[in-house]
Amino acid sequence: MSPDLVYLGVDVSKDSLDIAFLNKNHSFQNTAGGVRKLLALITKYGTPVHVICEATGGYERTLVNALHEEQIVLSVINPRLARDFARAQNRLAKTDSIDASVLAAYGAAMTPAATLRPDPTTARLALLVAQRDTLVEERARHKTRLRQIVDSWLGLQTKRFIANLNKEITKLETLMREVAAQNDQLQAKAQRLDEAAGIDWRSALCLCAHMPELGTLKREQASALAGLAPFNRDSGKWRGQRHISGGRAPVRRTLYLASLHASRKNPILKAFYQRLRTAGKPGKVALTAVARKLLILLNAALKNPQLSLA
Repeated sequence: MSPDLVYLGVDVSKDSLDIAFLNKNHSFQNTAGGVRKLLALITKYGTPVHVICEATGGYERTLVNALHEEQIVLSVINPRLARDFARAQNRLAKTDSIDASVLAAYGAAMTPAATLRPDPTTARLALLVAQRDTLVEERARHKTRLRQIVDSWLGLQTKRFIANLNKEITKLETLMREVAAQNDQLQAKAQRLDEAAGIDWRSALCLCAHMPELGTLKREQASALAGLAPFNRDSGKWRGQRHISGGRAPVRRTLYLASLHASRKNPILKAFYQRLRTAGKPGKVALTAVARKLLILLNAALKNPQLSLA
């Protein structure tokens, strides 16, 4: 780390960017114009800067894209990390400017790894996959309501909603495959994942989009990143029940659904699942373990083309 490096904290919200930089606070609108003002502020001081912001579900994208474009180092961190860091410092008050200062302090103390610029094709695929997931969830809600509706007109309207959602989902799926085909490496990766029992082309594209690191990770890293690693809860002689926590929800959901099929069709995973059930493990616990083992298998298969996924 350069001795002159300065950490700049940005608290991102829907409407504003609150900034802590060189012991001063600034606030700009969360727009392209506001981001340009932030870039001008960084340029004005001419010192190496590492920007720290939180993942906010999308409100940070304009900022992140601009920083990557200008080749400014940044880290997009889990909001829980910043909040836990603030509590550890006994900073219980919470405002946008305080949060920005906490992010700057977190960067200086923890020196987080830089968030790399994603491949444009993979980044677009992630947006498409997320949109499809949203529409599928909305369709499921309408189908649930349809079973509860007694008014015929409302029933017909809900059926029209479902039919329209079906069309939009089909359009998205077609576009997902077209976008994946634009990148030979991404396409080859998706096809390799599709060889595994329980993984269809939709699941494969979801994993490629939301876990692009797959195939480069260690076993423990892959499990933790997907939120499938069970964490110990022990103290002294007491041994608590281990639970999974955190991670990337879309990846975890995809792998759990895949484990339902893999626990019946993949000979290795089927035997593994049955062994856990025989040992008295609840069904969901056993399926979560199958999902974790499936992820490790997929990660290894991307490293080793000779490894069988049948």
